[in-house]
Amino acid sequence: MADDTVTVRAPAKINLYLHVTGKRPDGFHQLDSLVVFTASGDTVRVSPAMAGAGIQFTADGPFADRIGPDADNLVVRAARLMAETCRPVSLDVDIHLTKRLPVAAGIGGGSSDAAATLRALDRYWGSGLDDGQLAAMGLRLGADVPMCLYREPVFIGGIGEDITPAPPLPLLSLVLVNPGVTVPTPAVFRAFDGNFSASARFGDEPDDTDALAALLQKRDNDLTDAARTIAPVIGAVLAALDNQPGCLLARMSGSGATCFGLFTDAGIAEDARHTIHLAHPDWWCDVMMLF
Repeated sequence: MADDTVTVRAPAKINLYLHVTGKRPDGFHQLDSLVVFTASGDTVRVSPAMAGAGIQFTADGPFADRIGPDADNLVVRAARLMAETCRPVSLDVDIHLTKRLPVAAGIGGGSSDAAATLRALDRYWGSGLDDGQLAAMGLRLGADVPMCLYREPVFIGGIGEDITPAPPLPLLSLVLVNPGVTVPTPAVFRAFDGNFSASARFGDEPDDTDALAALLQKRDNDLTDAARTIAPVIGAVLAALDNQPGCLLARMSGSGATCFGLFTDAGIAEDARHTIHLAHPDWWCDVMMLF
């Protein structure tokens, strides 16, 4: 076991497009999506705990009070799964989560936290697991966890476990907006109208942000209408982003309710964030760059 503290970032996951391509016999929907990750987000810190303490979990940050009990907490579940798999000499470890991202928000906050926990404990305990082993463990925690281990642009298929590197993308600035409502993913899929889309992957690297935006305009998030039946305010968020000068694309991420605006310039993105925040001070708004 290592003696030093290990800190791993847990970025937000953004679906630049998301197509529902079918439904499996077991009821799970099959997806095709281009996923990117932000340069900032939550943070998972692992450090030694007192002898006999076992796995300890604490949290701070603006959304710490939204974290569920241990049975539903993906960080704790990831730690227990890692301990069962690796059987370290000592289980005495303190895991601290700084929760900056909203929960149940369509940006993979909990899944990214779980992925970061697997990474951090692998380093802390010196387990030496490879990406495939970590991804297999992550899939046991949730379909989004394996993709969150990669942290670079990927196409995902299946229920999220089929991961393929995407072409390099241009520098992007995103304004993320969440209206403060939670949208449970199972409810969104139940409300989905069942009109499936084709896979929409592309192979060539976009020349610039405008070229990427043009590609994305030909694609969609198939879950948007279903999410809006549960949280109509999503429509207002999309309109607020779309009305900002310099916004190339406004779209919902994942199953919502977080939406993003795509901008070519970080300064213009910050102006948009400021304008939206003034109009809607109760909404969470942030500007994020990509990894």
